[in-house]
Amino acid sequence: MQSTDLTLRLPEWMELPVPQLRNDLEVHREELLSWHVDPETERVRFLSVIAGDREAARAVATDLDVVHRFDITPIDEDTFYAYAVMDVRAADASLMGAFDEPGLVIVPPIVYTSSETVHVTVLGEPDALAGLLEAFPDGVEIDVERVSDHRHRVETLAGRLTARQFEAMETARAVGYYDVPRTGSLAEVAVALECSESASSTLLRTAESVLVDAALGR
Repeated sequence: MQSTDLTLRLPEWMELPVPQLRNDLEVHREELLSWHVDPETERVRFLSVIAGDREAARAVATDLDVVHRFDITPIDEDTFYAYAVMDVRAADASLMGAFDEPGLVIVPPIVYTSSETVHVTVLGEPDALAGLLEAFPDGVEIDVERVSDHRHRVETLAGRLTARQFEAMETARAVGYYDVPRTGSLAEVAVALECSESASSTLLRTAESVLVDAALGR
């Protein structure tokens, strides 16, 4: 069993018809966690985590004719869950149809980093994966980021950070190293971890790099 990481760039006709300038929306990232298509109503229900301006997102969603329900549950000031029910447009059906082949499984989340840029991991048999690139609609640009035996690091941090990196970050947080303004020093982190300042700095910078990659969908 293999998997591939793909970055898709959608043509304009496949994007949602957002009735305002994209830069005004201020949605930086959407992680599509779960979805279900009802073939009888031809509607899709989905749950996402979105980083951005929730009131702007609500205003845009409620203005779209294809959206029948849009509920928001805040996580913090800049992040929220969104539950939506919307019509399956022809553009949506053509994109989803590329993955609707025996032997293929989408590994959630599907990550949108802009209205036209989609990051998706697909698991499947080599023959099924080989035919996937030919199944996308015309106009979709595809970058293959990786093809290998499935070792996908899921979006949960347990799949990205080592136990020692977790310990370093927890310690740094406890001593105030991540306070704004900072109230704890690297030296205090090193003492608590029983290692040198250089080693503790390397642990923290490595963990921070992993978190940045996770945030940017790398």
